[in-house]
Amino acid sequence: MVIEGIRSLLQQERDIEWMGHATNAASCKAFLSSSQPDVILMDINLPDQSGIDLCKEVKDKYPSVFILGLSTFSQQSFIEKMLANGASGYVLKNATQQELMDAIHTVLKGKQYLSFDAAAALRSHGPQDSLPVLTRREKEVLGLIAEGLTNNAIAAQLFISPTTVDTHRKNLLAKFDAKNTASLIRMAAQMQLI
Repeated sequence: MVIEGIRSLLQQERDIEWMGHATNAASCKAFLSSSQPDVILMDINLPDQSGIDLCKEVKDKYPSVFILGLSTFSQQSFIEKMLANGASGYVLKNATQQELMDAIHTVLKGKQYLSFDAAAALRSHGPQDSLPVLTRREKEVLGLIAEGLTNNAIAAQLFISPTTVDTHRKNLLAKFDAKNTASLIRMAAQMQLI
């Protein structure tokens, strides 16, 4: 299903030619022995071999082929291992068509591409001092935001004004460098702050 989904997304693009797909490491290696694509979208979970190990093998044998790691997991260790083994980027399977196109075009230019979730996972698992420093009140507000409460509901629960809650929310977005509340919650969860 994932392969069919990706193929239907990419076949609509004028500047991309779908060369084929492999459902395991062995068929991928067999395919590469006769034709080399510019970019491989490589699942890190293959039935016969780890995509992380296959990435290294392919890059060692075909250094000009760009590899984009593809996974449902934004786990820091997977991302780091794929990049260390020569992948040019990492995209999650829930990526939009535009994100997939951006990823392919970015790695073709020789640059690295990380999906937002992958980049956040790498950022959030840095040294402990890279965690944002939150006040006690900010932690309370963050916890209540994560529970889905509105500014007014948070204000009522903490006995502060909605304007004060909004100020705390803006400070939290700034401290996490988050674009919106959804990404704030996701990053805070990855940093185990909620």
